[in-house]
Amino acid sequence: MSTVSFTKDRPAQVSYPLAALGAPPVSGQEDDVARVANTPIGRDDFAFLAPFVKYLGVTPRFQDVLASFDTPAGHTPPGFRIETELKPGGLLAVDLVRDISYGADGVQRPTTLIFSADSANPYEVAPIAPLLGNLTCNPGIVYDLFINNPKANVGHQFSTREEVMTEIGRILGPGCDISVELNNPFADFAQLAEEAAMFKELLGEYRVIIKVPHTGPVNAQNVHQLLEGDQRLDTRYDQATTADALRGHNLALQLHELGYRINFTLMFEPYQTALALQAKPAFINSFVRHRMKHSASIERFVNAYQSTGDPQHLEQLRSFLLANDYLAANEADRPLLDCVKIGRDFLRYRAWNDDFGSDGLDNVRRNLRWLRQSNLPDTRLIICSMEGEYNYPDIDNLLSDPEYADMIDRVVLTAEPAYLARFTCTPQVVSYQRRFMKAAGTAQSGKPSPLVQEAERLAA
Repeated sequence: MSTVSFTKDRPAQVSYPLAALGAPPVSGQEDDVARVANTPIGRDDFAFLAPFVKYLGVTPRFQDVLASFDTPAGHTPPGFRIETELKPGGLLAVDLVRDISYGADGVQRPTTLIFSADSANPYEVAPIAPLLGNLTCNPGIVYDLFINNPKANVGHQFSTREEVMTEIGRILGPGCDISVELNNPFADFAQLAEEAAMFKELLGEYRVIIKVPHTGPVNAQNVHQLLEGDQRLDTRYDQATTADALRGHNLALQLHELGYRINFTLMFEPYQTALALQAKPAFINSFVRHRMKHSASIERFVNAYQSTGDPQHLEQLRSFLLANDYLAANEADRPLLDCVKIGRDFLRYRAWNDDFGSDGLDNVRRNLRWLRQSNLPDTRLIICSMEGEYNYPDIDNLLSDPEYADMIDRVVLTAEPAYLARFTCTPQVVSYQRRFMKAAGTAQSGKPSPLVQEAERLAA
């Protein structure tokens, strides 16, 4: 049976199920083919395929996906798109390709924008799980915010990272990618590969994403400086050796060669993007929150100095730059005018005083433009690290800009579940619920509602 869709502004769109090709299934694959028999194909594809297709079958990956997930008969699991390939001898082979844009049976999600959660708290993830296409976590989220936090890890039900990730995988199901970060990016590669393999075993190869961070000037020899004393690094962020600066890139490439999809993380400035894309990541990131707050603080110090000429504002600026790693530990006496230049340079680069930079999202805009020009059609941008009453609405406004209409399917929006949840409501929801519940209560009591009583009074 074919399906015809009529719209007001365009001619009828005709689609046919795969079964309409009339080709028998490959022997032994009858149940597998039955799962996709109703998958629609367009009229042109049907007309092209019909003369050539003699059999319908599935690929080895199709069968492996089914073996990896407990999928009811007659269905395919969420998180995969259905593709076909015409092979020699007239075999049309159906494949399942990992794609979090799709729900069960190859049906696309309600929006091309994908939502994600920054959490390792199973209790927090459960209410939002059906809405997610991705979850991201890192050691800080796993240990500080959950395992070692008695308010979150109630009764200390979870003791290890492995227990936490196993439970989260169970809650999220097959349709959600899970990005996990390795504990120590400065370990030797054999150890990192072993850790990645452990996550693959826990979560399955189709869901696991390995988060690889930019490491900058931090290396195995100086990382202890971040953990001891004043916790300041004696090498400035832009003074790393070439090997140290590119460690994350090379680690990402090595893991990619082992078959892992990579989430290349700790991206704060868009000048990081072009080189990051050379590492062939499945995800890159735009961190929003701290970058925006830093810009606002730098602007405040610079403007205060410009309006007063008081050097104390530059001393405050220098202290801020030192505390937030714009300066190295040994630059506490950096000349104040140098600090002014550093601050102004960052504000200029971030387009902070421009119409399209004052919302702190110029890094998102530039990263979307980079993705549009890349040769990595499946790489997505994760917009992350949000807070406050403006970040999410400003991002929503940005994504509605016609310039990015072709890029929405490349965006994953991630935040703590509670942050996303706050934007499901408006004051009027409460107002209307008050009215509705009063009406419902009146109906149950058999007495007219106050609104009806008022209407009757006015009519009399």
